[in-house]
Order: sequence, then structure tokens, then C-alpha cells
Amino acid sequence: MSKLNVASSPHHHNRRDTGVVMRIVMLACVPGILAQTWFFGFGILIQIVICVLSAVLAESVIVELRKKNTERVVKDYSAALTGLLLAICLPPLAPWWIAVIGSSFAIVIVKQLYGGLGYNLFNPAMAAYVMLLISFPVEMTSWLPPTSLSEQNYSLWDAIHTVFTGFTANGYSVDQLRSGIDGVTMATPLDHVRTQLQQSYTVQEAMSANIFSGSNGVAWAPVALAYAIGGLILIKAKIINWHIPVSMIVGGLLAALVLYSIDSSVYASPWFHLVNGSLIFGAFFIATDPVSASTTNKGRLIFGALIGIWTILIRTWGNYPDAIAFAVILMNMAVPLIDYYTRPRTYGHRVKTRANSGK
Repeated sequence: MSKLNVASSPHHHNRRDTGVVMRIVMLACVPGILAQTWFFGFGILIQIVICVLSAVLAESVIVELRKKNTERVVKDYSAALTGLLLAICLPPLAPWWIAVIGSSFAIVIVKQLYGGLGYNLFNPAMAAYVMLLISFPVEMTSWLPPTSLSEQNYSLWDAIHTVFTGFTANGYSVDQLRSGIDGVTMATPLDHVRTQLQQSYTVQEAMSANIFSGSNGVAWAPVALAYAIGGLILIKAKIINWHIPVSMIVGGLLAALVLYSIDSSVYASPWFHLVNGSLIFGAFFIATDPVSASTTNKGRLIFGALIGIWTILIRTWGNYPDAIAFAVILMNMAVPLIDYYTRPRTYGHRVKTRANSGK
């Protein structure tokens, strides 16, 4: 007689432990990180080191205070992944204390305060990003231009020096590093278009700036493509399901298409929204967080689509140009309701109707 293996729900076909899953997700980020480093310099690597170390240290301290198994909790790599995802979202040369505060907040407040891994209501990295953006708007919006358009290039040592002192080894400030080849301080494509629209320029006029190549922000499309490659690897490896990434991207594109069809001089094209900013990165690496996302397939489709729609709406009418973090947090709050109305029917039970409900 063959042996029957019984497992509790949810019934995953792969039996990888949490640590293995987290490490695979971190490895899938490598193509995007390499692209960011190539186009925007070494700052992201410094942010990754600081954020990951701060997150792991914060987790170790809190778990020790809670008298839990510190080694087991730290070795699940969830804190390291949270630090990595937050670091990717930070400006490359943000001050070191931004990374420390953000990582600590993500672990201590958003994750451990709710009981640890599996109990947090919000995505820790995105909740920390929102907190930092609201609290330190200047530091959190100091993005650098692509190295090909930058007036001042910087080395790895310059990146370290700037993150910890505010100046490169040669004395250049972050504001000077943000200057393009024409000496004008540069913003991200989303921020630039938003600012130009507020000054009564059209989208087409805004995209005539040297940070654009057609409708693509210089260097942003290759970075988005690199993260898409990593995301497809996660789907292929069955680490994540396709439902959230696909529905989020489709929802965002449809919302952008509707607005673009209404007035293309005021609203940017769907392609612009897809390759500029963090829509693709958020679809594969942020919204798919298994703890804070919907748990049913139908719910995942709704959850992802609404994040995509919220992203375009906030980008268009909100106060912040890139809205992934806000959209994810809003939909995290709606997950219990989505799951309640999309949970599958229990096997062997019929759906109640008015005709048989009184029997």
C-alpha cells in the first residue's frame, strides 16, 4: 500500500522553506540591481548594505526581547529581503540614517509589532517607504540623473563618502551630482512630467527634455525590463503566481489608456507609465508579498488590478509622482474584505440561494 502524505492548507506543490523562498526572491532582484548600478551608479549598493544590516539587526534585537528563537527567525531571510526591497526604492545617495530609520521602522513597527512574519497587515518595505517619504521629502526625492547625462560622475568611494557625509571625496554635494550635462538639476521622468504639466506645458513638450528618449526616460526602461526578467523567473520557479503581476500591470495600463484617450496632451501614454517609475518592480516584487496580499486567485486578480488603477490615479492627481507604495498600502487594508468575498466554496457544499436557504 502506498503511503499517503497529508499536509495542511494551503496545499503548495513545492515544499521550499521560507528561507529558500526569500533567497530566491533576493536573487531574482539581481538583474534589476545590476541595471540600476550600471545606469545610476554605485549608490544603490551602499543602500542595500545599510538597509539589510539594519533590518537584520533590528529583527535580532526585537526577537531577542520577545524571547523567541533568534537564530531561526533571522535565518528565514525575511528581514534581509525587506531591507533589500526598501533599499531598491531609496534614492542612491540618500543619507545613511534614512536607510537605518526606514529599515528599523519596517521591522520593528510594521512587522514585529503585529507579531512577526505572517501577521503583518501591511507590506513592511512599502509602509516604511511611505513613512520616509512623508517625513523626509527632500532626502527621499533627491534622485540622480543617469550617469550618461550627469555632469559629475562618481565612484564607489564617492558613493560611500556621500551617503555618510553628504559630499563626495572631491567635495561635490548631492545637489551638484543631480545636475545634468546642461547644468540643470534633474528629476525623475515622472516628477519632471508632473512639474511641467503644473506649469501648463503639454506632455509632449515635457518629454522634449534630455532625460527622455522618445517616451522613455533615459535608462529607466532597461531597469524596468531587468526587474521584469527577475519577476518572470519567480513565476517560472513557482515562487509567485501570475495573477497579481499581470492584473496589476493590465489594470494600470487600462487606466492610463482611458486617460490618454480622453486627452493625450494632459495625460501620459500607457507605455510611459509602464517603463518609467516602479510599476513593473512593484508588480513582481512588492504587491506579491504573500503575507499582505490577497490569498485567493480571484482575490489576487482584484487586488492587483486595483493597485494598478490606484497607481495611475495617484500619479495623475496625487501629490507624489510615483504611487506604488501608497497604492499597495491602500489595498493591503482591503485584503480581508477581498478575501471574504472571493473565498472558494467549501468542497461538497452548495452555494446558498433564496430558494433553499429556508430548508
